[in-house]
Amino acid sequence: MDGPDRSAFSKMALSRQKSAAISGVLWWLFALHFVTGDEGVVKCDELHLGQFRCEDPEINPTTQEPFSCSNYTADAPCFPAPNITCKVYGGNVTTFSGKEIGFYRPFPCHNVNGYSYKVAVALSLFLGWLGADRFYLGYPALGMLKFCTVGFCGIGSLLDFILISMQIVGPSDGSSYIIDYYGARLLRLSINNETYRKMPPNP
Repeated sequence: MDGPDRSAFSKMALSRQKSAAISGVLWWLFALHFVTGDEGVVKCDELHLGQFRCEDPEINPTTQEPFSCSNYTADAPCFPAPNITCKVYGGNVTTFSGKEIGFYRPFPCHNVNGYSYKVAVALSLFLGWLGADRFYLGYPALGMLKFCTVGFCGIGSLLDFILISMQIVGPSDGSSYIIDYYGARLLRLSINNETYRKMPPNP
C-alpha cells in the first residue's frame, strides 16, 4: 500500500475500534441494568396492603381538618415495611427499614375559613330574626333585609334555620363549615347526564 491508502485504512480501522468500544460499553450498561433488577421493582406507592403503613393526617384542633389541607386533599406519610424494596419518586431503588418515608398518600379533607357550623345554627335559632346568621355567613344584604323585616315576619327566619341546619346554606366564600372531625357533615348527591343508572335484573 502507498501512503494515502495506508492512512485511509488506518482511519477506518480506528473508527471501527471506536464503534466496537462504544457498543461494548452500551452492552455492559444494558446488562448491568438487568442484573441490578430495577426493572422488576415496583414503585413505593404501588405496594400492596400489608407492605406499608400510613399515618393519619395531623388534625388542627381549631379547624378540625388536617394541617396540610389544600385543594380538598391532605398528604400523609407512608412507611414501607422492613426489608421492602421499592422505587421512590426520584426513581431510586431503596430497601427500607420501616422508619423511612416511602411516599405520601392523599386523604380527602375540607377547606375551611373560620365559619363554625355550631355558631351558625345557634345564631339562626336565637337571632335569626335579626339577620345575625346571614351577617355571620357573609351575606350582608340578606342580613339587612331580615333585620328590617324582622326575619320576613318569622317565615324567613324559620326557612334559614332549616337551610343552615341541613347545611344547604353555607359560607359565602364557598368554604366548608368547621365541624367536629366525626361530626354530622352532610354530602349532597346530584344527578347529571353522566350519572349511570344500573338497571334491575330481569326476573
